[in-house]
Amino acid sequence: MSTLRSHRVKRTTRETDITLTLDLDGPLADPQINTGLPLFDHFLSAFAQHSGYGMDLKATGDLAVDPHHLIEDVGIVLGDALQVALGDRRGIQRFGQRYLPMDEALVLVVLDISGRGQLFWSGPFPDRSINNVASEVWPEFFKGLAQHGGLTLHLICQFGTNAHHVYEAAFKGLGRALAEATHSTGSDDIPSTKGSLTV
Repeated sequence: MSTLRSHRVKRTTRETDITLTLDLDGPLADPQINTGLPLFDHFLSAFAQHSGYGMDLKATGDLAVDPHHLIEDVGIVLGDALQVALGDRRGIQRFGQRYLPMDEALVLVVLDISGRGQLFWSGPFPDRSINNVASEVWPEFFKGLAQHGGLTLHLICQFGTNAHHVYEAAFKGLGRALAEATHSTGSDDIPSTKGSLTV
């Protein structure tokens, strides 16, 4: 089984500056997350808590323009870190799924660490802003994560009337599903008939 289970990523563009250290076997202590966007920090902290990953994230972006760039780029960086931390994928479960309820909201997250990065987003996700953050930015985070992390990721809103509940459930469900999929089984096998999950 591969022992490479952590990675540090630094990404700087004209729009964002992001540094992330991700440890898939990290402690359940409070994650260190600071994006300058309190709602995003809240969602990412929920993700870290429910994945059990160690996360140290510092990010700045052109929030005066739009949170879009920051949120999308953090997804990209998280995907990049996950991609490297998983190494050749030996000994992982590969698949993960979670129904995640949060009060009236119910979200289904199903994923495959397939090496083929793609997001499938469906269901009645609320089209309302939360604390002046437009709903349209959240799929961009999950898309960036899926594409750069090599995940086939399905996110389905089953029900929900409170936008905060629905999107927070998506982050928590992602954490739980990834925890299952990246769990070390103790095997030295790559869980694929092709013998590879990195392409």
